[in-house]
Amino acid sequence: MTIENITKYIESWAPKGIAWERDNVGLQVGSSQQKIKNILLCLDVNENVVEDAVKKKCNLIISHHPLIFYPIKKITAGEKTSDIINKLIKNDIAVYSSHTNLDFTKDGVSFQLAKKLGLNSIRFLKNISENLSKLVVFVPVGFTEKVAEAIHNSGGGIIGEYTNCSFRLIGKGTFRGSDKSNPSIGEKGKLEFVDEVRLEILVNNFYLPNVITAMKSAHPYEEVAYDVYPLKNENVNYGMGAFGELSEELSTKDFLNYVSKKLGIKNFRYTNGKNKKIKAVAVCGGSGSDLLGTAIYNNADAFITADIKYHTFQDAEKKILLIDAGHYETEIFILDEIERRLEELIKNSGIEIYKYKGTTNPISFFNN
Repeated sequence: MTIENITKYIESWAPKGIAWERDNVGLQVGSSQQKIKNILLCLDVNENVVEDAVKKKCNLIISHHPLIFYPIKKITAGEKTSDIINKLIKNDIAVYSSHTNLDFTKDGVSFQLAKKLGLNSIRFLKNISENLSKLVVFVPVGFTEKVAEAIHNSGGGIIGEYTNCSFRLIGKGTFRGSDKSNPSIGEKGKLEFVDEVRLEILVNNFYLPNVITAMKSAHPYEEVAYDVYPLKNENVNYGMGAFGELSEELSTKDFLNYVSKKLGIKNFRYTNGKNKKIKAVAVCGGSGSDLLGTAIYNNADAFITADIKYHTFQDAEKKILLIDAGHYETEIFILDEIERRLEELIKNSGIEIYKYKGTTNPISFFNN
């Protein structure tokens, strides 16, 4: 099994195309054709993580936060990232990072935080929009299934928990081929009338180039008539944050204790909201302050995220119970889901998956 097998599997769940445009996701160090020995999972890549990978004979590290985020101008000894990269190369260890694409996908970072808190009926807090297109192609009757299958196999027609979604309408198509044409139906130079199907399928924009290529390859016509309509629809497949409900209401004090216990944290910042009872809860693993207004709009009693500024707490006061549970602390649970999914893929392969048992959290709390 190669690194490419692993990365394609992860990207079928968290496509790179949904990542924040300024993010740097994917293979950061190493070759995609490298055969895998063992895998180490971590939130961040530091020297201790690399040493652990060497010790456990792992030649692939999968991290949430990218090792390389900003452009590197030079790799020199004594510089933190340079030293890590040099050590990775010397030990033939690859690094793959799945960052905001793992934040924005179903069952990703925020969903795992919501599950850890025991929330029910979990859904996205805010769906991503304007990254969908409708592909419309006109296919002669008898070839519809072949063309539709090519589109679906390339990633088209996925709506929530449904695949192979399409709309079909029968009509009449016309064309007249020139002397240089080679029509698959009818004769050149003659006006032809053909029973055709108008096939409409939703496609995520990052899949669109591959879908169009596959569609053209499966289509019988020499020149394919098709339209692409950019949409402003919310994408039910991808979004930011998560929203759900507790099985029963809790008082603010009990809920704060509940969060502390469930997330395994003793110290966190918060500001009181307007409701004394907590039932509806919004979460966003990592830095999610920008979703505060969305959480309030959705009538959440509490919003849990990280990296909250002072004035954001002011904005939330007496509107929603706002909790800063820590960046590391709200994202770490995604490693369990990555491990679970990869275990299914590597079954009986002899490959071992390890989670880094230390902490890569750079933040410590001082207790006097």
